[in-house]
Amino acid sequence: MGKKIISFFSQEWNGLHEAAFFLGIFTFLTHLLALFRDRLLAHIFGASQTLDLYYAAFRIPDFIFAAVASFISALVIIPILTRYLIESIERAQKFINDMFTVFFTVFIIVSGIVFFFTPELTRFFFPNFNSTQTTELITMTRLLLLSPILLGLSNLLGSVTQMFRKFFVFVIAPLLYNIGIIIGALFFYPSFGIIGLAWGVVLGAFLHFFIQFFVSYRQNFSLEISSRLSFSDLREVMCLSVPRTISLMATQATIFALVVFAGTIENGSITIFNFGFNLGSVPVALIGMSYATAAFPSLSLFVIRQEMDKFSEQVFSTAQHIIFWSLPILTLMIILRAQIVRTVLGSGLFDWTATKLTAATFALFAISVPAQSLALLFIRAFYAAGRNKIPFFVSMFSAFLIIVGGYGFLHFYDQLHFLSNSLESLLHVEGVVGTRVLILPLVYSLGMLIHTGLLIYLFYQCFQYPAVSIRKTLMQGLLATLIGGFVTYQFLEVLSYFLNLNSLRGIFLQGLGAGIAGIITWYIILELLKNEEIQQIRNAFFSKFWKGGVIIPDKEEI
Repeated sequence: MGKKIISFFSQEWNGLHEAAFFLGIFTFLTHLLALFRDRLLAHIFGASQTLDLYYAAFRIPDFIFAAVASFISALVIIPILTRYLIESIERAQKFINDMFTVFFTVFIIVSGIVFFFTPELTRFFFPNFNSTQTTELITMTRLLLLSPILLGLSNLLGSVTQMFRKFFVFVIAPLLYNIGIIIGALFFYPSFGIIGLAWGVVLGAFLHFFIQFFVSYRQNFSLEISSRLSFSDLREVMCLSVPRTISLMATQATIFALVVFAGTIENGSITIFNFGFNLGSVPVALIGMSYATAAFPSLSLFVIRQEMDKFSEQVFSTAQHIIFWSLPILTLMIILRAQIVRTVLGSGLFDWTATKLTAATFALFAISVPAQSLALLFIRAFYAAGRNKIPFFVSMFSAFLIIVGGYGFLHFYDQLHFLSNSLESLLHVEGVVGTRVLILPLVYSLGMLIHTGLLIYLFYQCFQYPAVSIRKTLMQGLLATLIGGFVTYQFLEVLSYFLNLNSLRGIFLQGLGAGIAGIITWYIILELLKNEEIQQIRNAFFSKFWKGGVIIPDKEEI
């Protein structure tokens, strides 16, 4: 039995739906653990300035990760590594060693410089914390500088595991990361205070790295210092990575800026923003990341083989399925936002005011879930095709819009009575203190909609592949989603008469029952419409887990 389980987790996953389902299932389990992590933090601290400190401490290390680790990201490394592996495993290993030697050195130097200037940086970006809190913020930030080093090296080895389609490692690594954070909250925090939370993050980062290292080693890849560097390889990686690195820095700068803006308003706003963002990121990871990750190795291979028609066909086929899943998830997130937030976070010091604000923030982030999911796919498509500059310019433009828009709307929020009244009324937060934080997810979602729209338009301009097939998916999906959403809302009303909504059990059952009713309705409508996607997914699912009776999938190209 043990060998069968190891064989299952070690196998390659080649089919798009099979790989995406596998990634989706385990990503869902990972995010369940992440939600437990957030519930634990909400229970202990509530929407407080203490938790604001914790989230603020991530900003500088996360920015360093984006600035350095993106040079050795899977999007850049996999196409080159695939090419060298065709030549020989020794050539591929030499390439990995060169990248490790250069970028580990860069990580150490950059982290050392930031470590020295951490007091000045934290006081500049977060001036509203008092002296005691600032001291704790400095200590946590310095400790968390270990995280980008470990995660960066894990990122490099992740290129190896993804190239060999060892997708289990891809999803188990973040699960281990969250386990480290949970250990920090449960065991380190009582002994070391808030600094213990930072130690938990470091532990999680180490576990994230270790599992990638272990599986890569089993594939005969390791990390060794190179005595002689291949500057041609380094030059190629740099040329490919610079646009992506700046793009990721722009993305991190966007989140950084929004967190800084949240720190200038009511206490707890950073926590509200982060909880809403984390909840909104779950479907993006489940849908967008799963399908984009499953498709990327084949997209790279199609480009290497110069099969651009298959490349474009794969991109739009994957986009169809992302849209197919994103629409109902978006609707359920908005309708069931209060039930979701109360079930996930409603515990301990996390009061009803924090619940309402987080639910509203979550709903505003949810608006851009389909756009964010599609963006992950199209960015990978551009990188697989070597068109790195396009995501770069689009990311820079959208980051500029979000930061300027966030600052402007937040600054004039009190004067924009129509906007503030409309937001509060639409999201049912009238009279709640702290609604200014809602501007931040709203601006972010609008920026991401523009971001993805530009990516799709430019992809069509570059590859001239007709997107007509998506229209049918969109129309059928919208119809089924609207009807399913209506049924979900009506079931919320009906179930409210039979359940005690003052208890966690009642809130959970209300959301679960209404959600199931909506999903069943959505499925029936799509079956009646003879939707291609639902038929393909149903056939793939049953042939994989019922008809074949085996674990190992067919060795078919995507």
